[in-house]
Amino acid sequence: MKKVYVLILSVMMFIALAVSGCGSTTDSKPAAGGTGTAPEIKAIQDRGTLKVGVKVDVPKFGFKDPKTGQIDGFEIDLTRALAKKILGDEKKFEAQGVTAKTRGPLLDNGEVDLVIATFTITEERKQSYNFSDPYFTDGVALMVKKDSGITDLKGLADKTIGVAQSATSKKAIQEAADKQGIKVKFLEFGTYPEIKTALDSGRINCFSVDGAILYGYLDDTTVILNDRFTPQEYGVASKKANAGLAKIVNDTINDMKKSGELDKLMQKWGLK
Repeated sequence: MKKVYVLILSVMMFIALAVSGCGSTTDSKPAAGGTGTAPEIKAIQDRGTLKVGVKVDVPKFGFKDPKTGQIDGFEIDLTRALAKKILGDEKKFEAQGVTAKTRGPLLDNGEVDLVIATFTITEERKQSYNFSDPYFTDGVALMVKKDSGITDLKGLADKTIGVAQSATSKKAIQEAADKQGIKVKFLEFGTYPEIKTALDSGRINCFSVDGAILYGYLDDTTVILNDRFTPQEYGVASKKANAGLAKIVNDTINDMKKSGELDKLMQKWGLK
């Protein structure tokens, strides 16, 4: 009788362990939409909205229409794709305007989950943030007034170049100027419209930033020179600790590349 009791007890323990094992397998499955169970992703899902830092002064990438107050552009479409992937609805995002100077701090203090704002990937920045693979590649360019007679970087010797605060433009142009043996001066501004205004007023001799950004400020009085300096690869940035979020962002970007969706968005915004 004792042996029968032990046998029954053993069978019951085996069944209990089997049921427990099945439960743990179910719990480890990723959430709907393949978003996984990383804490930062769950926090976004619980909140019901993806918070993203975007540019509001870069036509074609992220620009706020002064008449409607709406922000739209290539990077806003990327934001929609990520909101759909994480939350199942492309409308569930909150866009916050950032500049080259404010985008990092806003990401650091958690006011935004991601930065999709013409953020150039550099080795130095990769020490502080996770970056997706590049979704767009450009080069630093130079815009001058048509009547200035300036045709290349050498023509800017001893002249003043306007750049955005905390942007990579200054370093790229300084390195190029050093190679050519010329001296240039820089004046830093908080926003791109401020730089364009300074160029129009004669306060600076050149407006320098990535070429695709400059095209949004091109008018009948200005010209963008042919030279390009230091390739600028844009990536989606997230906090270093948020590996789960970084992975789903990168997977989404690469899926869009493979499907051709990224190319279609570039064509839509005239960036091809």
